[in-house]
Amino acid sequence: MKQESVKRDIQLLKERSQWLRKELFELVMRTKKGHVPSSYSCAEILVALFYGGYLRFDSKDPRSPTRDRLIISKGHAAMALYPILADFGYYSKDELLKFTKSNGILRFYPDNSIPGIESITGSLGHGLGIGCGYGYAAKTDGLHYRSFVVVSDGECYEGSVWETALFASHYQLDNVVAIVDRNGLCIMDETENCVRLDPLEEKWKAFGWDTVAINGHSYKEILPALDRAVANSSGKPLAIISNSVKGKGISFMESKARWHNKMPNDEEMARAREELMVNCILD
Repeated sequence: MKQESVKRDIQLLKERSQWLRKELFELVMRTKKGHVPSSYSCAEILVALFYGGYLRFDSKDPRSPTRDRLIISKGHAAMALYPILADFGYYSKDELLKFTKSNGILRFYPDNSIPGIESITGSLGHGLGIGCGYGYAAKTDGLHYRSFVVVSDGECYEGSVWETALFASHYQLDNVVAIVDRNGLCIMDETENCVRLDPLEEKWKAFGWDTVAINGHSYKEILPALDRAVANSSGKPLAIISNSVKGKGISFMESKARWHNKMPNDEEMARAREELMVNCILD
């Protein structure tokens, strides 16, 4: 997909967001496996990358050497890619019905045996290193693809994230974009109650990155940030701090740590489906 040829229709992107939330909810409810809230907090980012035309890819040639690399370092949310990849024809939509089953290809966590998935993640702190490795290789080989890496804010507790941030700055990897899903929660509690991360944007700046903070559910803010990312030639990698709501779209899950991997009961499932019929992305 060519970035420059796509007209970005915000209403269409909003509709895709809601479609993705519904698909993800049913994907998880069929097997009672998966992480809905963590996937919902980065839904708009992923929709913008694919349906907004920012990500260069070829579903018929998933390993094209000129493709952009997208790595969901917070591997528990990589399932958010599965309906999107099926929609673009990386594999049959029937695979969504076989999520986590032995006769299907879609794993609980991402695996690079799945078309469109770049790497295995799940153990936090490794995705940014992989993305920067791709970025360094692109510079060395004279290729012009970019690495987009979605990192959780809780993942920023990992020392490997900051070691990689130093590496990317030193080697001027302006072809690398870290998108920090700043939903303020990890599995135990609010991040600021565990080990304080703020001021997070200033920390990335101190490590030599250009930074921009956005509302991660507002396409009016997401699109300009991604425009900046694909045009970047500053000699600095870019960190997008995407302020988001964990569980966005299902009111009783929003900003509640206990819903990290908890499954709703029948009454809660019905309520969630009712809420997902209403477009929750108002901006």
